[in-house]
Amino acid sequence: MARLPRISPSGIPVHLIQRGNNRQVCFAALEDYIAYIGWLKDYSKKYSVAIHAWVLMTNHIHILCAPLEDGAVSKMMQSIGRRYVQYFNHQYKRSGTLWEGRYKSCLIEAENYLIGVYRYIELNPVRANMVTDPSEYQWSSYQINALGKLSELCTPHAEYL
Repeated sequence: MARLPRISPSGIPVHLIQRGNNRQVCFAALEDYIAYIGWLKDYSKKYSVAIHAWVLMTNHIHILCAPLEDGAVSKMMQSIGRRYVQYFNHQYKRSGTLWEGRYKSCLIEAENYLIGVYRYIELNPVRANMVTDPSEYQWSSYQINALGKLSELCTPHAEYL
């Protein structure tokens, strides 16, 4: 049976989650995080997706974004997924799947839930006991959104502002 297409209407925020297959590590070295963030930046621009918040954990990712065109999120995630899995498999001399199926997505009602999703994403490393303060974790948008660090990747949502 064919998969149903993802719904990502223009302007509606979406919370994306992608987990490593069998909870395996998806980011094993500094270079892995750098590569993924670089491709996230490139493909979000290419497909017109505003990235509002993100975190890269060792075995999964969270992204809060809003497409500026219908269907742009799927194109962005497909492009990143292909590129990153090829990179990861080559880097670690492995083959096969890296991710646990397709990414999960949830449309967000900006007025009521957006700020909560920002918090959920950026506090993920604290809840996982990786750091005691979210500012200590460099693979998240916390330093950008909370501390004003400059970024070409992150665009604050109007509700956040």
